[in-house]
Amino acid sequence: MEVQNLLIFCMELAGTIAFAASGAMVGIHCGMDIFGVCVLGVVTAVGGGMTRDIMIGNVPGALTEPVYVMAAVVTALLVFAILYYRKNALQGRFGLVYNGIMLVMDSVGLGIFTVMGVMTGINEGYMENTFLLTVLGTLTGVGGGLLRDMMAGQPPYIFVKHVYACASVVGAVSCVWIYRIFGQLPAMITASLLIIVIRFLAAHYRWNLPRIRMGNERSE
Repeated sequence: MEVQNLLIFCMELAGTIAFAASGAMVGIHCGMDIFGVCVLGVVTAVGGGMTRDIMIGNVPGALTEPVYVMAAVVTALLVFAILYYRKNALQGRFGLVYNGIMLVMDSVGLGIFTVMGVMTGINEGYMENTFLLTVLGTLTGVGGGLLRDMMAGQPPYIFVKHVYACASVVGAVSCVWIYRIFGQLPAMITASLLIIVIRFLAAHYRWNLPRIRMGNERSE
């Protein structure tokens, strides 16, 4: 059981670092100072989980276990420091590096936090409520990124990029059903990997949901 708890903690920490890095990258890309970069990193990392906890009537875990906030701050500072001394890293052809890092970090964070949201709902006694578990998982997965983009003043990533939120929904539903059949660890690992794979495939093959393009809108 201790091994299982350690694995869960490692997954949560990995998701925190991944989302904090993506938040810091967005802040740097938008020209924010070091404080703004840190705030955006923390909001991205813990915003979804805090919103989920408030929804189910709990004190946000990020406030009772500050290790995740600290990890997010350290990650954001490291990203800022690295790019501060390589000011041209996000210019020219290195813009592809930014897009690649964002894809990886967002996908890993999305996969891990979606399943953590589902597990939180199960632990709160909502095992039989598939709809609620799916909402909690998806909210945990996309909530931080949604807050990040709103604070950065750009279109929310979940509404415009490669079936982002849909991948979270699919992963959350899969996590619920796999949990009921095979247990916690298989559900968490399989659903996380499923979300990550869907995100990578969607980015590679440019899968998007249908939308109406206006005449003055540039195609991607």
